[in-house]
Amino acid sequence: MRDYWKLNEFIEIHTPKLMATASESGAELFEVGYFNQKAYLAQSPQFYKQMAMASGFDRVFEIAPVFRANPSFTSRHNTEFTSVDVEISWVASHEDVMQFEERWIQHTLTRVSKTFGDRILETFGTDVVIPKVPFPRISMSEAMKVLAEKGHINGRGGDLDPAGERSLCEHIKEAFDHEFVFVTDYPFAVRPFYHVRQEGAIDSRKALTFSGKAGGHDRSTARTSAGSAGKAGHRKRVGPGTHRILSRFLSLWLSTTHGGFGFGLTRMLMVLLGLPALRDTTFLVRTPNRLSP
Repeated sequence: MRDYWKLNEFIEIHTPKLMATASESGAELFEVGYFNQKAYLAQSPQFYKQMAMASGFDRVFEIAPVFRANPSFTSRHNTEFTSVDVEISWVASHEDVMQFEERWIQHTLTRVSKTFGDRILETFGTDVVIPKVPFPRISMSEAMKVLAEKGHINGRGGDLDPAGERSLCEHIKEAFDHEFVFVTDYPFAVRPFYHVRQEGAIDSRKALTFSGKAGGHDRSTARTSAGSAGKAGHRKRVGPGTHRILSRFLSLWLSTTHGGFGFGLTRMLMVLLGLPALRDTTFLVRTPNRLSP
């Protein structure tokens, strides 16, 4: 991964893991005492990546721990994991981000296959599949139609539930002989406030965003964020306390259009190695019922 970033003149950043406010869902925050005030463990470096765009760092990446107070007891959730994050300035739309991500994944898996492919096959009994580019794209509305035709009733509003993700990936494999798919055009209502609405499109309720899927799992989430080039974003309401804290970030976002993505490294390894659960990819995993050792 780093080889490709270096070839493309990215800067590695290291962002704080103690924050004054939520960077994602407020329901998944770990609160900690911080002298005479409250602090939260970072759920994502999202705000800091976007500050880097305003600082003139046109391309940045970070590999670091993030924390999610998610009480899910599933094979694909943990409360602390390694997040891989990328942000790029001067993008025209989320298509630019998808094109970068698919080439980056292809490069990474080519290197992994060349260096470790034989050992992975011997140890885990699975081949490292090097994906063709471009990856298939499917809109959320089209994905819902595919799932309905397969008899799946999606249980997560404008997003895909886990069973839906698995069923969709099976369809993509059958239809395109591909391990990866980008699901695009999510409803704006279900995306975080820093995503951009598709202004001027047939349906302006959609966001300039996508999610990468592989092996029946959510592999990455990405978006385009607004800047001075005229895209209108950041229209969702946030609470007054959160707005005061976020104001210093919001004032920096009027600098450049930018987009990026982030994903959990443990999920990538789980799919790559054909393992049944995240705990099999993680040294000293953290889950709702495991804090020791």
